[in-house]
Amino acid sequence: MLVRFLELVLSMMNEDDMNPYETSTNFSEIFRDSANSLGIELLGVTSARPFRGAEKIARKRLNDGLMGELKWYNERRIFRGTRPQELLSDAKSIVSVAMNYLPNPKMDEIVQSGHGRVARYARGIDYHKVMKKRLRELMDIFSSRIEKPIKYKVYVDDGPMLDREVARRSGLGFYGKNTNILTKFGSWVFLGQVLLDLELRVDKSSGKSCGACTDCIPVCPTGAIIAPYVIDSNRCISYLTIEHRGSIPRHLRPLIGDMVFGCDLCQEVCPVNRNRGRVTSHIEFRSGEQQAGINLEEILLMDEEAFQQRFHDSPVRRATRRGLQRNACIVLGNSKNPEAVGLLTYALSNGDELVREHAAWALGQVGGKRALENLEAAFILESNTIVKDEISEARDFLLNEITLRKEILVEKKPQS
Repeated sequence: MLVRFLELVLSMMNEDDMNPYETSTNFSEIFRDSANSLGIELLGVTSARPFRGAEKIARKRLNDGLMGELKWYNERRIFRGTRPQELLSDAKSIVSVAMNYLPNPKMDEIVQSGHGRVARYARGIDYHKVMKKRLRELMDIFSSRIEKPIKYKVYVDDGPMLDREVARRSGLGFYGKNTNILTKFGSWVFLGQVLLDLELRVDKSSGKSCGACTDCIPVCPTGAIIAPYVIDSNRCISYLTIEHRGSIPRHLRPLIGDMVFGCDLCQEVCPVNRNRGRVTSHIEFRSGEQQAGINLEEILLMDEEAFQQRFHDSPVRRATRRGLQRNACIVLGNSKNPEAVGLLTYALSNGDELVREHAAWALGQVGGKRALENLEAAFILESNTIVKDEISEARDFLLNEITLRKEILVEKKPQS
């Protein structure tokens, strides 16, 4: 299976990138000049022909069960996303745009105690809003300058287009083995696309690669990069903490560490990112090191109104309140901090069933007499079978630990 994946990747990278619009006018130069006036740093153009190589890879990932439980990611979506005319019937060109979002160049950020780590892309204003507004402004300026109405569609991580493949084919960058696109800013970029009914000069795709480097593969705690250029979403911490809506498998919970939303590990170790990454010039995406984490107590005490108010303009909203509270319980459990017992007990009594399930697990991880007593009390009151099973597992785990400690003490007791 993995050999076939690599064959498909290589065939896709060798697709014919000849320019079908060699006689295009100077529209391309006008477009780039318009983009520069808005501070858009990276821009490439590709044709609107189908993305057949990428389609094969996407279908194989889907059929091999590597897309997790993303029900919206289906055969129909792949079909539409690899055929631009399905999205804009008159499409002739696709403009791929990248915006640097790196808020802080430090790769060894320290997150405060009682806080959960947030992926760097989610520390500023919601990029969908920022980038879509910028791209629509770009189209208004461009249309005005060429004095010609244009049919177009804008996508920013919110439609069926395979944004990374568009970026690759338009010359913005090349695939890293973690499947991210490496640009002149590394992979610390947001990607957007504009489909338009105008012929623009096509850019040549990049012929670069990571070479022999595989630094991103072993650093993944859950082993989600199962081969170069192949991600199993079912194991990916970003998928689990953002997109996944259900229970996180027990064996993966300890591997999440302090990451309450997303994960940057495979990007942090990338030599290209370390060499090319620099702080974004876009104020909307900037943040200080103090914003690397979110207060876990705040998360667990939030009602829906408070959640929407706190994250209405943030990518963190994508996780949903119950998902973020689930994640907060896991991070607190991984902290092993006895001071978290009170907060986790509150979550075990007041959260919905998903949150209660993970709060029970977390109390078992923190341990101690108080945690055990609170689990036993909750077991009596709990009516949900799944939560009750989790409480039972956590309680038995702690009882076994207590028994083991007693046996060790007996063995160490000096013989009279």
